[in-house]
Amino acid sequence: MLVLLAGIFVVHIATVIMLFVSTIANVWMVGSSNFRTASSGLWLLCNRTCEHLPVRSGEEASLKAVQAFMILSIIFSVFALVMFIVQLFTLEKGKRFYITGAIMLVCWMCILIGVSIYTARFTGNAAPFTNPHHGYCFILAWICFCFSFIIGILYLVLRKK
Repeated sequence: MLVLLAGIFVVHIATVIMLFVSTIANVWMVGSSNFRTASSGLWLLCNRTCEHLPVRSGEEASLKAVQAFMILSIIFSVFALVMFIVQLFTLEKGKRFYITGAIMLVCWMCILIGVSIYTARFTGNAAPFTNPHHGYCFILAWICFCFSFIIGILYLVLRKK
């Protein structure tokens, strides 16, 4: 049981770190621009230098929603980690980590909404790029989606022994 708890804790920390990286770094879409590699993320468009991401007025609300949901997912994931540590020391034997699991599933839902909006609204129209493809931040966000779901379910099922 101790090994399982330690493994879940390590995967949870890895998920938090990957969420930070995927939200902060600007490599959600990568392509070529004027014979150079360019990338765009949730915040900036980077070619030689980074500048604010040019967004059409109709897509600005979608970008703000993606930014908000990714930030919320980080907040909920960190809060779930803190709650797990608190419950680990205060929960009675035989009880389950319901609060931690519920918070982690809310994090999972925030990642799902944020990355789905980005996929639906911004994947096909990478106007400044030729030959666009997804960058590592986009892939990390989907990996965090899977990890947070698995961790959330494990927290709900797991009992303190």
